[in-house]
Amino acid sequence: MLQPETLVVVMAPMFTDNLTNNVQQTGGAPPSTATVPPYIWDTKDLDDTLHNIDPIRDAMLDRRLSLFSARGWLNIGTIVIVIVALVTLFAAYPIINFYVRGKPPILGFNLGGINSTGQVPDLPGVRGLIDPDTPSGVKNKVGLQDGLNYNLVFSDEFNTEGRSFYPGDDPFWEAVDLNYWATGDVEWYSPEAITTQGGHLVITMTEQLNHDLNFQSGMLQSWNKLCFTTGILEVAISLPGSGNVPGFWPGAWMMGNLGRAGYGATTEGTWPYSYDSCDVGTFPNQTNKDGTPTIVATAGNNGGPLSFLPGQKLSACTCPGMDHPGPDVSRGRGAPEIDIIEAQVDTVRGQGQASQSYQTAPYNAFYQFVNTTPATTIYNPSITKFNTYKGGPYQQAVSAVSYVDNANYGGNGFGTYGVEWWSDQDHRSDGFVNWYQGQDKMWTMTPSALGPDSLTQVSQRIIAEEPMSIILNFGIAPSFQAQDWKNLKFPSQMLVDYVRLYQRAGVNNIGCSPSGYPTADYINKHINAYTDANLTTWDGAGYTFPRNSQYDGC
Repeated sequence: MLQPETLVVVMAPMFTDNLTNNVQQTGGAPPSTATVPPYIWDTKDLDDTLHNIDPIRDAMLDRRLSLFSARGWLNIGTIVIVIVALVTLFAAYPIINFYVRGKPPILGFNLGGINSTGQVPDLPGVRGLIDPDTPSGVKNKVGLQDGLNYNLVFSDEFNTEGRSFYPGDDPFWEAVDLNYWATGDVEWYSPEAITTQGGHLVITMTEQLNHDLNFQSGMLQSWNKLCFTTGILEVAISLPGSGNVPGFWPGAWMMGNLGRAGYGATTEGTWPYSYDSCDVGTFPNQTNKDGTPTIVATAGNNGGPLSFLPGQKLSACTCPGMDHPGPDVSRGRGAPEIDIIEAQVDTVRGQGQASQSYQTAPYNAFYQFVNTTPATTIYNPSITKFNTYKGGPYQQAVSAVSYVDNANYGGNGFGTYGVEWWSDQDHRSDGFVNWYQGQDKMWTMTPSALGPDSLTQVSQRIIAEEPMSIILNFGIAPSFQAQDWKNLKFPSQMLVDYVRLYQRAGVNNIGCSPSGYPTADYINKHINAYTDANLTTWDGAGYTFPRNSQYDGC
């Protein structure tokens, strides 16, 4: 910092020059401090106090930090009050309210659906589980098999024109975009092929190139949107084509929600298991590591191997802490299948048939279930007979075929097809599956049809207890039935007049993730497998089977 004397010396030349100039201009003596306007050195700038040091004044204005100042405590107190208020509002109040008011009574069921008096809300643009177009006279039904009263819990009459079923467009259904390669289908399923028209769901098969396949059609699923456990599922369908021309493969069926039809990674090790025992039935190929029981090597079709399944992925043998949907690792889980109808043609008689099946695993030797009453009952042998197809390396089929009316093809008429299904984890011997057409029972199976098998050493296969989703599709596959290409007509349509679901009075088992058979967390944990149809194996999706305590050890 410059000293005052130095400053004077530095400024002197400038001061001298200015003074000389002013003397010359005024012609007299140097100006005094009374000069108007004053010179800059005669006045103080407003900001001089910022530059001029005044120790006395600066000491008076000095405000040093103090932890005990009134202002500091006021600030802290205000912050504490705000935090306490927020915690009370969003945490303490709900807890206090819960204990003060108690748990509210359950006044209805089906979230956003039915209240305690059975009324369904009528909200513009928003429909509940029961379609408002469903006639009131069909909202109750008596079970053909058990004689009990059933109430309608879901329906879709498909009366709204031009509905779209692309992903996200419908609350209950979604059309897939894939090839159903597992059964050798020669069509591509596209959402474009499904809509509603004239009061019906319309699935159209066209002869057009799509993904290097010559045909396009549709598959509609309720997977992870609408599921149910036990009940009566009824559909009214006008089958495509005609009853005397084989080759089309229309179907209405259901599958456990842990598997998604067409998404191979999800069905590997889950479909079509319905098994809750811990034994060789959960092992790959139903075989111990030493190759026993040896009969499984030749107990398949034509003396071939009985099973090519990789083993039950989510078995009752799962080691603790392994990847399993619950409710605990000792519960055997899977994705069983119940087929309401898979239409085929009796080419000798020239009449349509409905294949009505229960697909399951593990298998009996030679896929032979108990086909005598009371394990299985056929009610009219002139209409229904056991299917000659009993299974193969990838499934066992407890199946019968029933003739259908050829008038219910090609949009000329509609046939009614249904399944009455009951299972009870606490009373498994009471379970059954009954197939019917119109108001007539076709045939029934009970758990004793799939009892323990001493040859393959597997235990009781249970009637399905999993939450099931609904599938409606129109396929074409030489593996199901040979095509009469000369007489098949394209385009062709499968029409569905309605889908109606009933459950026993007092029973409410609607949902895809019930507490006894949860699926939501498991699906979300492996969501890529459930949403990418190109993933065909569990390993390819990036996951491994959990260890089996009996086969792998824990």
